[in-house]
Amino acid sequence: MKNNWWKALAVVLLLYVAVAGLLLPVPRLAILNESIRNLYFHVPMWFGMTAVLSASVYYSVRYLRTPTPRLDILSHEAAKTGICMGFVGLATGSIWAKYTWGAWWTNDPKLNGAAIAMLIYGAYLVLRSSFQDEQQRARISAIYNIFAFAAAMPLFFILPRLTASLHPGAGGNPAFAKYDLDSNMRLVFYPAVIGWTLLGFWLAQLASRVAFLKQKVYDKQLA
Repeated sequence: MKNNWWKALAVVLLLYVAVAGLLLPVPRLAILNESIRNLYFHVPMWFGMTAVLSASVYYSVRYLRTPTPRLDILSHEAAKTGICMGFVGLATGSIWAKYTWGAWWTNDPKLNGAAIAMLIYGAYLVLRSSFQDEQQRARISAIYNIFAFAAAMPLFFILPRLTASLHPGAGGNPAFAKYDLDSNMRLVFYPAVIGWTLLGFWLAQLASRVAFLKQKVYDKQLA
């Protein structure tokens, strides 16, 4: 239990976010209305995704320096968790777009950039499954994972801010913190970022443990 305090913290924070996010008052803004509560789920999901994908790249770099099956598994499972969070982020964003912009998807640079980034990571999964040799698969996956992260982060956070966008904080459109992230929302938003990030690492850890067990069973069968 001593080493699992962060898991308990994740549960407490997410329960708090779920309750307070639905009950605490939010700014009454035109168009957004009550849909602004999605800020507690959609945006923190991207923060969590970025943190988990960063951990995946960290393990990929370590694998290239010291190739071990353990590092390959940690990198791969973190990447899969990050990809899952990314697709959930796209889904929650699409729902939000429907109720604020009137369409499930618009020709918005941030939406398109996020979709392209997720396709790049989808190619990572396809590429990894195309190799039979374990060492070759792990090495090529680690290299591609690094380049995927380097390509995806600008698509998520840099390029969309350089052009006009419906998203806050892009193309002259003021960010949430400048006009509607009031004190009540901050009380929920910041814990949400921490909670969703911790949940992402928790899921990656669970997936890694399952992969370790499968590898152990596979090794026993070969012995």
